[in-house]
Amino acid sequence: MRKTIFKKLEAQGLIANYNRLRKNLPPKLPERVFVWDETLREGVQTPTVFLTYVERVKLAKLLDEAGVSVINVGFPALSEEEKNSVKRIANEGFQQASIAASAHASRSEIEACLDCGVKEILISTPFNGLNLQYRLKTSKEHVLKNAVECIEYAKKHGVTVDFVLEDASRTPLPEILQIFEAAIKAGADRLVIADTVGFLRPLSMRYLIAHIRDGLQQSLKKEPPLSVHCHNDFGLATANTLAAVEEGVAHLHTCIAGFGERAGVAPLEEVVSALEILYNIDTGVDMKKLYRLAQQAEKSFALPIQFHKPIVGENVFAYEVDEHVEGMLAHPLIYVPFPPEMIEREAQFYISRSGGRQLVQKRLEAAGIKAMPWQIDEIVRRIRSVQESLDKGGTQMTFYQIKKLMKELRKGLTEEEFWQIVEQVTRQKPKIPSTLEVKEP
Repeated sequence: MRKTIFKKLEAQGLIANYNRLRKNLPPKLPERVFVWDETLREGVQTPTVFLTYVERVKLAKLLDEAGVSVINVGFPALSEEEKNSVKRIANEGFQQASIAASAHASRSEIEACLDCGVKEILISTPFNGLNLQYRLKTSKEHVLKNAVECIEYAKKHGVTVDFVLEDASRTPLPEILQIFEAAIKAGADRLVIADTVGFLRPLSMRYLIAHIRDGLQQSLKKEPPLSVHCHNDFGLATANTLAAVEEGVAHLHTCIAGFGERAGVAPLEEVVSALEILYNIDTGVDMKKLYRLAQQAEKSFALPIQFHKPIVGENVFAYEVDEHVEGMLAHPLIYVPFPPEMIEREAQFYISRSGGRQLVQKRLEAAGIKAMPWQIDEIVRRIRSVQESLDKGGTQMTFYQIKKLMKELRKGLTEEEFWQIVEQVTRQKPKIPSTLEVKEP
């Protein structure tokens, strides 16, 4: 459908598609990309989110049915409960997707993944000065040696290894090349460039990918297998993921509806739809499953998806302005970039307070009802009177009550509650600092 509807309009001279111009097609675009979903690992890091085992399995099965290539189902070393959950999901049986799990560069964490029977393990570590000094508190040489040993250990057990360089987007290029080269030589099957704090612009992403690729090609004498994991702190996760694809990257990390830590990561539905429609690249994902996936994630996470969220938001195919309604009734692509049927959705029309006569008339005609002009006017008047009689103050009160309830549901421990628990368990009075100090190096 995606290949015919737009070509037909172009052939008729009704629209121009600048995405198809040869000069606008980057030479390194892959013919096929592989979507890697992190909803059950990254997504559940959304503050206060908790998924039951049944909810995890349901999402994993839906992702598998949709055609996602790899599903990261969790972090086994996090807790015994998490390990049991990952192990059970890995043994559920999936038709298409490979099941993966995450570990830091630690032998014990890798063993936790191996115990779960997953086919693929992500081994992650940062390598820039900030993380070495303040988080890992160790030397660059030690991190490099440890990463190599962990990759070799995992490979000896016959699993696919993805080496994730955390905060790669703020790591100097020589250090990136150094640890990536070591990772490949140790047996890593794929190298993941993580924009951990969403710090890159699309052009910067293309620059970084190109220099990593060319640098590794020169030292390894082969094309490095690259992947990206983009966070959305500046709202650029989708754009940066697509920029990476334009440089030839074919393995892309996503989360349903962009859920994840802080502002989340690249949304699955945005990345898939953009690649399928704007780039004409096969993702292997059934677009008709995207809306259902988002609805299930919203329910499981107990977090509402914003109404104007691209692709899966409730308002994406909704129209109220008379001009837009009339345009959509004239042709279904006048005010939409692709037919909603492509993702199992449909257009929704609303009658505005300032108009709506055209919509009423069209709907009556479609229903085979012949109405006089005065009857149409009366129908519109009555619809408006219903809307105008709504108590906006009451509606706003209900909205804020719901918002307050959502905050209560997501409320974590206060500082006072935390230290009360600490004091009860340790029987020691804590010396609580007044503020969080950031020390300059």
